[in-house]
Amino acid sequence: MRILITNDDGINAPGLEVLTEIAESLAGPQGEVWTVAPAFEQSGVGHCISYTRPMMIAKLGPRRFAAEGSPADCVLAAIYDVLDGARPDLVLSGVNRGNNAAENVLYSGTIGGAMEAALQGLPAIALSQFLGPETQDLADPFEAARMHGVAVVRALLDRADWDGGDYRLFYNVNFPPVAAAGVKGVRVAAQGFRRDTSFGVEPHLSPSGRRFLWIKGGPQHTPTAPGTDAAVNLLGHVSVTPMRADLTAHDRLDRLRGVLDGALPG
Repeated sequence: MRILITNDDGINAPGLEVLTEIAESLAGPQGEVWTVAPAFEQSGVGHCISYTRPMMIAKLGPRRFAAEGSPADCVLAAIYDVLDGARPDLVLSGVNRGNNAAENVLYSGTIGGAMEAALQGLPAIALSQFLGPETQDLADPFEAARMHGVAVVRALLDRADWDGGDYRLFYNVNFPPVAAAGVKGVRVAAQGFRRDTSFGVEPHLSPSGRRFLWIKGGPQHTPTAPGTDAAVNLLGHVSVTPMRADLTAHDRLDRLRGVLDGALPG
């Protein structure tokens, strides 16, 4: 198996080391693991691509490259340059430092990398490690992902749906904020929504007196609705969420047709 890995925390992130271990175990001794990851942290860039500027790419070692771009850029660079047409069998993005559940999904570069792979017609999985009070004193805060990542990905490869539609499925996996021994199992969960919390800005003055704004996230341990991603994570479960890049609100199409079709002549 040929596996491509990327992330949004950058080429030197500890979560990418965890993902490398997971990918190497999955690929096996006869397989290949290729790394194309951002040269610098790209958290929060979503599915952005560097459409208006070029990006430098550098080979750091065998099958290991760093690109000055987003995770989606890295997937494109891998498919069309680094691998020179030898498409991967699987793309893994992560392991992100922090959860990509609930509304975080919409901002996440980790999700963006997996989404781009799916748009390129490739099987893709995003993996993230929820952090919290129970992980902050662990010698390895990625312990849950490191210990259970291979089993979760193998289960998805063996049992999940991998359709070939225009907006093909990809999967979002979040490991709970507990030690590996405290993981209670896997739960399939819809994307949740943290109520009464959101991203915002916090102003600061520089030493020179200039005013800057920092983007500020909301509390991450606010539960989502029962059975949704962050809620099951906070109960100790690994969440698995099937996703597509299609943003159409399909449940509203028929009603909108009924009130808008024919609203203008012609």
